[in-house]
Order: sequence, then C-alpha cells, then structure tokens
Amino acid sequence: MNRRRSTIAAAGLCGVVAAFQFALAAGAPLGRAAWGGTSAELPTGLRVASGVAVVLWAFAALVLLRRGGLDSPVPEPVGRVGSWVVVALLAAGALMNAASSSPWERYGWAPVIVVHLVLCVRVATRPVPQPTA
Repeated sequence: MNRRRSTIAAAGLCGVVAAFQFALAAGAPLGRAAWGGTSAELPTGLRVASGVAVVLWAFAALVLLRRGGLDSPVPEPVGRVGSWVVVALLAAGALMNAASSSPWERYGWAPVIVVHLVLCVRVATRPVPQPTA
C-alpha cells in the first residue's frame, strides 16, 4: 500500500471512530462496545466524553492528512508531531481494548485499532511530500 492510500485509510478510520463516538454521544445503545462496555446506554459523563472524542478524532484525521502530504488546514509541524501523538494514543488504546472485559472491545475494536495503528505508523514515518490537490 502506498503512502497516499495509507494516509487516506488512516484518516478514514479516524472518521469511522468519530462517527461511532458521535452515535454514542447521541445516545445510541452501543455502550457495550465502548468505554469498558459496562452499560448499553452511556451515562451522561461518558456521552460528553464521546462528544469530545468526536472532535479529537476529526482533528486526528486532519493531522494524518497533513503528515501524509494531502491537503489539510493543520500546519506541517503539528502534523509531524501530532501523527506520533495519534500513534501513541492508538498503541495505548490497542492495549486497553485487548485487556477489556467487553468482548466487543476485545474482539471487535482491538483488531481494528491494531490495523489503524499500523497505518498511522506508516504515515508518521514517511517523509513529508508536497501537498496535492
């Protein structure tokens, strides 16, 4: 997979996670697959946290697009450093999901996060090309 495809896939997965978090924030009964899987519908505090996560994942997508050399309003230095922050967060998330008592997190999200992590490492370790239209 080339850099452009890795970048688009990594940013796209950020969008998938953001959409999932948006659904949680809106009250969708998907809580068994998130935040430890303790309740089907999230309590107010976790719904707010999911709302914040939507913004963070959207920003992560913009960071990865910049690092991958695609158009993004994020400055290049933020893309360079931010891509490694995304990698670190995904590594922690992969470990937490793998250790979760929730089967949805352990068998559903953990493999997705590992793939996302690999894609983000590919993006973060690439030289920065010039932005393309």
